Amino acid sequence: MALTKGPLLSLDASGSVAGTVTFSKWKGRNYVRQLVTPANPKTVKQISVRAMMRFVSQGWAAHSATEKATWDELAAAAQVAPFNSYMAKNLSRWRNFLAPSIEYPAAEGDLAAVLGALTATGGVGQITLSQVITTANQNWCLMIFRSLTGTFTPSFSNLQRVVLGEGAGPIVFVDTPLAAGTYFYECRGGSVEGVTGASSAEATATAT
Repeated sequence: MALTKGPLLSLDASGSVAGTVTFSKWKGRNYVRQLVTPANPKTVKQISVRAMMRFVSQGWAAHSATEKATWDELAAAAQVAPFNSYMAKNLSRWRNFLAPSIEYPAAEGDLAAVLGALTATGGVGQITLSQVITTANQNWCLMIFRSLTGTFTPSFSNLQRVVLGEGAGPIVFVDTPLAAGTYFYECRGGSVEGVTGASSAEATATAT
């Protein structure tokens, strides 16, 4: 990636040229780089990152001003907005298979939810999950993992969705669209301070 102050003899430029280079802006800085088209935009890692990105980005609006202010110092050091620091740090945590946190730094001193029974019910092109919350503790999110084989271990690579996991539950999620077949699921809670809870028992169902 090359930074530029006046791309294409203009103050700003965006878009691609001849399918080879692309001009854009990142953190207020203009740049030009080679245009790359992903060979597979839905790899397991991309699905995992997008699932976590969706959750934490939507969660920002619900955080209090006090919670958001904890990101100010980190944001100032990087010369970005607090929201950008919040996103970057939590996605970095997730790449290390750590739950996201609402405040910075992640204190990791509270408790995620204790999960009860997880049930899965198959349908046409979908499976409906219902996760019982035995003890809510300081839970913030529910991470849903999926595999095509049974007796699997939840990991960065098989995360499918992250949903709000506060309160007593049960938490219901519809996994769709799905090709016909049998799927296996486990869930884990994530606390407000970034603690990951124990996995639920495995559940399985068949989509038709």
